[in-house]
Amino acid sequence: MLASDVTLGSILRNLRQTNGWTLKQMSAKCGIPLSTLSKVEHDRLTLTYDKLLQVSQRLGIRMSELFAENSEPERPSIMARRSIGEIQSSVRVETANYDYYYLCTELRQKRMIPVITKIRAKTPEEFGSLVRHEGEEYIYVLKGRIIVHTEFYDPVTLDEGQSIYIDAKMGHAYLAADSCDEAEVLGIMSSPDDELMQSLLSIHEEQKKLEKL
Repeated sequence: MLASDVTLGSILRNLRQTNGWTLKQMSAKCGIPLSTLSKVEHDRLTLTYDKLLQVSQRLGIRMSELFAENSEPERPSIMARRSIGEIQSSVRVETANYDYYYLCTELRQKRMIPVITKIRAKTPEEFGSLVRHEGEEYIYVLKGRIIVHTEFYDPVTLDEGQSIYIDAKMGHAYLAADSCDEAEVLGIMSSPDDELMQSLLSIHEEQKKLEKL
């Protein structure tokens, strides 16, 4: 299977067929309704982050396996891949301070990860520890105003239409400015590391654990 043919639906279908499960058996094992699972396998529906986490935990697989294949075929010089990103088909991750919408998730093994984020946290205390991960990160403010905190620089305020590019290994946090209840940004995370998606998902899992404390 070519990288461009790999979708969440095909990954789940291959996993089910490899284990010899019927769609009904797969539904019972992962806790996803049969009709929903059928639509996902036929690429007519995607799953939220919480549902993906549920599938990975119940089936005993890593979350990153639902976003990328482990064995990557040699890439041709021109892959001719294309994906149209829409909110309604994104993978949504909800936390107390943020809503993340991961776009173009049907494309596997990509080196850029686009995500729209709605920011509600207003103070470093609300946000918690600064985030660090592999690669580089670009943030463009779509709505509202944000304050960017980074490990080695003074905080900077960005208005709509402004952007920032950072080394993501440097601790960073994005907060909504006092003048807005919720800001919205487009972020692009990029890294030659194939584990970038897993690193981002691990950050979300830690955030959810802290919220439960």
